[in-house]
Amino acid sequence: MIQTYCFIHMFLLVSVTGAAGSSIVAGKVAKPHSRPYMASLQINGQHSCGGTLIREDFVMTAAHCKYSQKMEVVLGAHNINVTENTQQRIAVATFYQHPKFMEQFDYDIMLLKLKKPAKLNKYVKTIGRPNKNGKTPANINCAVAGWGQTGNEKPTSDVLRETMEKIQFSFECKKIWDIHFNSDHMMCTKTDRKKGGVCQGDSGGPLICNRKVQGITAYTKKGDCSDPKYPHVFTKVNYFSSWINRVMNASVNVA
Repeated sequence: MIQTYCFIHMFLLVSVTGAAGSSIVAGKVAKPHSRPYMASLQINGQHSCGGTLIREDFVMTAAHCKYSQKMEVVLGAHNINVTENTQQRIAVATFYQHPKFMEQFDYDIMLLKLKKPAKLNKYVKTIGRPNKNGKTPANINCAVAGWGQTGNEKPTSDVLRETMEKIQFSFECKKIWDIHFNSDHMMCTKTDRKKGGVCQGDSGGPLICNRKVQGITAYTKKGDCSDPKYPHVFTKVNYFSSWINRVMNASVNVA
């Protein structure tokens, strides 16, 4: 089973030069700036992962999106390959990977402290997080969004794309992904070739249900992200509510 899937940001992007951007298969082009919480994580001007602005000085993403190179976060973007006057480019000051993350699938969450707070406006806004004990029921539709490749061996997209994915029952995901799926802190979605969804390179981006970020894009099947037999897997945000609050509160106290 272990060779049937991969982290979807190109095996930790050993070489940033050839990295594929965040990707949405099928779907549609998002209305410009309709998702002002979206963040593009970039290294040397190249998109590497997605992220979500949860406070004016914090972006939430996947733990496996951490690199040794300096990283910048681009906010307020629709087309990441042009300089839009709505964009804010801010360097990352500190990486907070979850302490239990061991470069595998468990605890795949990271917070990025920005060197300066983002200026919140109509193009750059934070998004709410779910309650600690909140639940996302199966069979509801949730949104995903990202930049980049629109499928295996297809070109990247300069503009933000989006689509919908349906929440799947955890026991179904456990049956397919076996030991690699932990229902306590993971959730999954049904895939549909027509509607599409997240794909290679889309790590760290949000799964949005009821206007809140419920999940963080984690992994899917290697080689065919649209295979309906393999659910897409996301880190469950509400499981980490206490840890997120501790990190952000500690940052305020230090400042």
